Amino acid sequence: MVERNNLIRLGIIFLALFSYITASVPAMSYEEPKFTIIKKTDVYEVRRYETRTVAEVTYGDEDNGFRVLFDYISGANKDIQEIQMTVPVTQSKEIDMTAPVTQSENNGQMVMRFFLPSNYSKQNAPKPTDKRVQIIDLPDEYFAVISYSGFASDSNFIKHHEELKVAMERDGLIVTGPPLKATYNSPFTPPFLRRNEAMYPLKWD
Repeated sequence: MVERNNLIRLGIIFLALFSYITASVPAMSYEEPKFTIIKKTDVYEVRRYETRTVAEVTYGDEDNGFRVLFDYISGANKDIQEIQMTVPVTQSKEIDMTAPVTQSENNGQMVMRFFLPSNYSKQNAPKPTDKRVQIIDLPDEYFAVISYSGFASDSNFIKHHEELKVAMERDGLIVTGPPLKATYNSPFTPPFLRRNEAMYPLKWD
């Protein structure tokens, strides 16, 4: 009995330590797009995002959008550099992973985006070797955002973007596009420590 109690105590200590480490590291590991909070309620907040650059892919059921974009940042690209200011050299370049990864639906297809580090723009980002990947400069935009934990499943996303929409309609906010699902953590992060968001683009005067 004593041995069993000791094992339980060790298990609790290990779980607490694992939770602390997992919660402390991922949130600080990845660069995120810069934004300003314009309004905050008990359900959501309105954010103004600054200009940012994304790698985007549109795909259907037969494709894996994440794999296509991950290949791009892993080196499936062409980065042109000048050697001694005279000779252009083309080589691939690894790009740091950022957060979040966003998904939305457009005319029956899915659109996934990776945000590029802030030192990149459409002009200087490595050129994708896969024609499905598009590099896009996004303008300043406003979003209503609700945050939630748990699995980044479609059902969890639908539940929260519907809750967000009800609150937005109550407050008279004007939506300008479909909801986006934003995920910030790896699949190895325990569900209760994950950060997910549902986002609606807004018309904001």
